[in-house]
Amino acid sequence: MTNSIFRGWRVNVLVIAAALSLLGIAVDARGATQVTFSKDVAPIFQAKCQECHQPNSIAPMSLITYQDARPWAKAIRERVIARQMPPWHIDRSVGVQKFKNDMSLTDEQVDTIVRWVDDGALQGDPKDLPPPKPLVTDNEWQAVRDGLGPPDLIIRSPEYTMPAQHQDVWFRPMSDIPLAEPRWARMVEIRPTNLKGRRIIHHSIAYLVLNNDPEAINTGTANGAGRFRDDDDLVNRRPQLMEWAIGKGYDLFRPGTGKLIVPGEKIAWDQHIHAVGEQITAGSEIGIWLYKKGEEPKKRSYLVGFTGIRGNRFLDIPPNSYAQTEGFTVLKENAVLENFQPHFHLRGKSMQVEAILPDGSSQIVSYVGNFNFNWMTNYIFADDAAPVFPKGTVIHVSAWYDNTRNNKNNPDPDQWVGYGDRTVDEMAHAWINVVYLTDDEYKSLLEARKSKTTKATTDGN
Repeated sequence: MTNSIFRGWRVNVLVIAAALSLLGIAVDARGATQVTFSKDVAPIFQAKCQECHQPNSIAPMSLITYQDARPWAKAIRERVIARQMPPWHIDRSVGVQKFKNDMSLTDEQVDTIVRWVDDGALQGDPKDLPPPKPLVTDNEWQAVRDGLGPPDLIIRSPEYTMPAQHQDVWFRPMSDIPLAEPRWARMVEIRPTNLKGRRIIHHSIAYLVLNNDPEAINTGTANGAGRFRDDDDLVNRRPQLMEWAIGKGYDLFRPGTGKLIVPGEKIAWDQHIHAVGEQITAGSEIGIWLYKKGEEPKKRSYLVGFTGIRGNRFLDIPPNSYAQTEGFTVLKENAVLENFQPHFHLRGKSMQVEAILPDGSSQIVSYVGNFNFNWMTNYIFADDAAPVFPKGTVIHVSAWYDNTRNNKNNPDPDQWVGYGDRTVDEMAHAWINVVYLTDDEYKSLLEARKSKTTKATTDGN
């Protein structure tokens, strides 16, 4: 009786499978609908991958068509399982998990891609393909790609020609800011002046040369005496309009916050350029999205490089070894942390940002356990998830390094590595935009969040 039922079930499955195949639907031996590129995978690639993975873009291969993607199927499977691609490397089990610019794959999308590869990376019916998206044919702003519109102001640096073989260069020109009245920036983005420039420019910082605006200088943090050499604290505290590094997008400030730009100010560029085996000419440019006139924010946003190295420059990584450092920064004011952007060079492996509160308790803000030098991803916290801490909180940054052959980015594991600005040297800091709050503002924000949480819990019941 049992065998008869089983045979009947098996016959029905085969009949259904045959019918589905006539309709162009792929099925496996068990009768389950198979994942295909055309119907299931192409929409994911279009939404999360193709802005970089298209002809003549920064990615090493295109993922537009099935013919483009099929040879890379196994590599794609490995990258999405490890969550190396798309470049969203933040740990999903600790810290803040709500972001404004989340480009990561959902668990379901990862499962779909893995099933596609495991089932033989089938093409499926080309009629199931989504309508193609327009190709990016120029060096487009990431904010424009994300639907945030074009910048109101673009300021360009002079360009530098980097030979195919050369020592690292720090190119530091100056640019005027063409403003006739004070204006507030609500978002900023730096990019190389052309696509090839993304290969040679490791980082680009736009410092503001101030014109009688002392409040632009961050005084809300402290690292202890002796952090800077030659008493150059004021130089290192120069206000930064933005920092960009390989793979980063934009800085989007919280509503009601921003950076003030005053007429007569200039941008002092600090561009770290390294040779890549081809002569390339490029510079940097910054796009600035302005608040409308009359919509002046009440708060300034300060970009702070929270150090992951005690004493700022004490770093010693022996050959063929792992190492760990940590740094501590005190918040002298109540503060909201707007984002987290870990910054290393080639040996950087992991970074954790922890807040140690005045009462001795601690809270992990963010952790990246699989850092990729080619993607200095900026994780912008959602407004209601951005952590807020009282004055006296210590921001503890822990950094780990891999100077072994296991690190695919490591140019030479037999070399000793110390602190330095060259790509082959190492450093560690967390770029975080900070907004300071008065005591009343701090209490009001905590009460508003508590009320919202209570309401959500009540509504959920």
